[in-house]
Amino acid sequence: MTLFLLGLVGVLLPVSYLYTASKLPPMDSEFDVEKQLKHSIEGERMSLVSGMYVKPDRPITFTKPDFTRLPKDLVALYITQLGCPTYFQTPREDGAKWAWRLFIGAFMGSQIPGDGGCERILSMRIARRLGVKDPYQLAVAAHKIHSFLQKDQLIAYDLAIQRFERGVVGVEDVTLKVFGKELEKLSLAELAELQIVLPPYNYYYDMRTCHNAPLIKSNRDLMLAEIANWELITVEKAKNAMAQPVSCTLRK
Repeated sequence: MTLFLLGLVGVLLPVSYLYTASKLPPMDSEFDVEKQLKHSIEGERMSLVSGMYVKPDRPITFTKPDFTRLPKDLVALYITQLGCPTYFQTPREDGAKWAWRLFIGAFMGSQIPGDGGCERILSMRIARRLGVKDPYQLAVAAHKIHSFLQKDQLIAYDLAIQRFERGVVGVEDVTLKVFGKELEKLSLAELAELQIVLPPYNYYYDMRTCHNAPLIKSNRDLMLAEIANWELITVEKAKNAMAQPVSCTLRK
């Protein structure tokens, strides 16, 4: 009887997976994902720009996310606040453990420890941006996306598709909106403040309005201390950044 049930599950799960996959938007390659994101994000930006008398200098095009363009200190902050400071020190999760992680997450709502959990979170965020909502569909979509995006690409895509308000999409857009300069020109202190705008905090409007600067500084310094504790930056570098005033107070 047990062998029969195992055999039945072995048949039903693949059939269920293939059926669910057939209901998803095309996502069998990076090209599929990039094409849909480009259409969605450029459409949103175009709808905003079309109503402006003075057109912005920044192009509305969505370019393929490039991990090498991201500041290393921002990546250190991001993976630490994601809960995976050792994300790039552990191998990519695949096979039975990855499948089990998706199953547990989809049907039981629980999380298995390990950096694979962050791979799952990032894959599912990308899937949600493609319009996938149902928990089981998200698991299938995350599996498909994870099959062709490497660990660094998952980070790059996730940071490129975060939506903050209409037409403000991605870490480069929000950097210009909050700090008034390009991402590569941010100091370490400013990168830590940028992290407050990003998940899991999402304090976009607080940063734009400089609401409660002492709290912004406290959270910023805590994150700097954390990445120094994980030896992702030196303690001296963290202390120098902590000594800086909150950037929004200098613009008031």
